[in-house]
Amino acid sequence: MKTKQVPIMITLFAGLITCLLGFVTQMDTSRFIITLVIVLISFYILGCIAKLVLDKNFREETEEATDEAADETEPEDEEGASEESAEEE
Repeated sequence: MKTKQVPIMITLFAGLITCLLGFVTQMDTSRFIITLVIVLISFYILGCIAKLVLDKNFREETEEATDEAADETEPEDEEGASEESAEEE
């Protein structure tokens, strides 16, 4: 799964909500900018943590799937090899 855009999307969504709340409450400009910067930085960090968790979980699932696929193909290869050696004799 491609998780490269997860931190960016979380940050933009948090920024949008902050902007909407700032306009609705008619927040002071300097206070709004400080709040927006703090929100963007903190949610970017949270997005990076979420990306790491997603990458770790999906990597484990894909490793399990490839291990299971390898286990399933090995008996077939062994049977195919024994059939070929029997044909050669």
